[in-house]
Formats: sequence, C-alpha cells, structure tokens
Amino acid sequence: MFGMSPHTSHHENPARPAGLTGLSTGRTETGRTETGADTGRTKSSGPAFTVGFDLDMTLIDSRPGIRAAFSALSAETGVYIDVDLTTTRLGPPLELELAHWFPADQIEPVADRYRALYPEHAIEPTLAMPGARAALAAVRALGGRTIVVTAKYEPNAKLHLERLGIEADAVIGSLWAEAKAEALREYGAGVYVGDHTGDVRGARTAGALSVAVATGPCGADELRSAGADVVLDDLTAFPEWVRGHVGYVRERA
Repeated sequence: MFGMSPHTSHHENPARPAGLTGLSTGRTETGRTETGADTGRTKSSGPAFTVGFDLDMTLIDSRPGIRAAFSALSAETGVYIDVDLTTTRLGPPLELELAHWFPADQIEPVADRYRALYPEHAIEPTLAMPGARAALAAVRALGGRTIVVTAKYEPNAKLHLERLGIEADAVIGSLWAEAKAEALREYGAGVYVGDHTGDVRGARTAGALSVAVATGPCGADELRSAGADVVLDDLTAFPEWVRGHVGYVRERA
C-alpha cells in the first residue's frame, strides 16, 4: 500500500483510501520567503514532487532551547513557569502554552517578548533530530523539493535551520494543525511528515499523505488513531520509505 518498501520498518493505516499516491507535482512558490540555499537537487525523469516537514520534534529537538527560553521569560516577568512541563507538550502555538501561566490580557505582549528572547536563549542548545538532514537529502536525491511548515514564529524557525545546516526550499511559520493545509496546498506538497496529531490533521486537510514519526509528544498508537497513513519510529527510517514510495508511484505513472 502506498508503495512502501518491504524492508522498511513502519506501520500503515489501512483506513486511508487506496490510490492516494502522495506524489504531487509542486507549484511555483508565491508570496513566501525561501531560504535561498543551494539544494543540490538531482535531476530525475519522474514527476517533480514536494514533501513538507514539521519542525519541533520532527526535524529538531528544541526541548533544551525552549526550556532555556521559558526560564529566561520566567526570570524576567517574575511569573512561575514549569519549564520541564512545557517541553512535554510541544507542537501547538505558543499562545496556548502561555495561557497556562499568564492572564488572557497579557498573552499577546508576553508572546512577543518570548519570541524576542528566543534567539539568544533557544537557538544554540537545540539539536537536529536523528536522520533529519538525511531525510531532506533523500527527497532532493529523488528530484523533489522540501518545505518546512511549522507553528513556530517563522524568523526563529529559519534561525534553527540555518544553524543546524538543515536546508529546505521554503520555510512557512505560524501555521498549526488544519491551518498547515494552506501552505501544503500552496506548495503542492503531496506528503507531510510530523510528530503530532495536529500534523496528521494538517496533512489530511490538505489531501496529503500523512507520514508520522513517533519522536514527539504523541505515541505511535495515538498518531495511527488520528489517521496517519504511515508511522515511523523516527526519521532515520524515512529515506528508505520515501525511495520505495516514489519508486512505486513512478513505476505506475
């Protein structure tokens, strides 16, 4: 189903309609800022395609950085924040997390201050997730392009990718759950990879194949129940999966 390689460790969701290829010819980007990186894309005789990726806990382990940024915010405002708890529920927009600690009328200015503190405190400690660079490279090697679609503030998302040497063709921020479908459709993404049930909902809203990685706050069973088409243990399994999937689709094109 969906062209999976028989040698790749993964779980498929049988409830997803058969015939969904997840291989979509990409559109020309409009109205978005691209990274400008040389992707080193290999030419291919098959159709062009676009794969979208989430950021936090999919491509990057931002827990140390977010912990540091919230610690700085707590120290500056004098408001207690359980910084360890915040890192167990990454994915949704910042404002939803701040609502646990601040009155409603303070959330907007506090969010602005957090985002201003973020580059100083959160970028350096953050690490690439295992397999992140190889996952994007696998798409490029097949002639595809990659986009990052995240709920994170876009300038800070770009800082993470630049520091870690993770090259994407475009980065789109401040989109969460179903709203991610806006960017996925605009860029013609046929596959979206993420770690949260919100990412699954975004993929399905866009009509894209949902590939979930069990590296964030949602476990494999929860991701599968949410409707993920494929569940991988982590991104190290993605290159083999995407090669098998693209090969399957192109053989039948």
